[in-house]
Amino acid sequence: MADGDNKSANMLSQETAVIEEQLQGWGEVILAADQVLHWHKPWCPGALVGATTVLFTMVYYLDPSVLTGVSCCVMLLCLADYCVPILAPRIFSSSKWTSDHQQRFHEICSNLAKTQRRMVGWWKRIFALKEERPKVYFLSVISTLLVVAWIGQQVHNLFLTYLIVTVLLLLPGLNQHGIISKYAGMAKREINKLLKQKEKKNE
Repeated sequence: MADGDNKSANMLSQETAVIEEQLQGWGEVILAADQVLHWHKPWCPGALVGATTVLFTMVYYLDPSVLTGVSCCVMLLCLADYCVPILAPRIFSSSKWTSDHQQRFHEICSNLAKTQRRMVGWWKRIFALKEERPKVYFLSVISTLLVVAWIGQQVHNLFLTYLIVTVLLLLPGLNQHGIISKYAGMAKREINKLLKQKEKKNE
């Protein structure tokens, strides 16, 4: 068991090192984005929602085709991938990069590696479910896709995308400030109360 844990820790360390190497030129930008996403300043949530709203309003008014939208997104990603490593050292002074910054950058890369592992793990579990319990797999996938298709039919796709992107951007800050755990706890307590009331009625 200990050998398995050590092997897993070594693999995680290697994956983290690979991600650090790949994102080395993005260090300062990633730390700045991390501070905004985790609401280190009071204006961060408003800035995130405002930026998302402006972006999606532009998309709504310009109304690009799917091909144009995808091409523009890929083009912006390519420009960022080329320009950021060149411009970041000139904008952010390298002398300001301290051991604390390096430690936080390492933690972010480690979290990215863990997230990557979780996604691969979920993907493997889905395929394992398909092999072991095909009926459960089939019913789960079909029912989930039907619900998603129904939601997509009820809500405008651009507005739905806006909501999803906004929630995903606010999620790290909500989690950091304990808002998710607070309301999840409240919801759990209410559900427990309802279940207890139902049990009393049945008795």
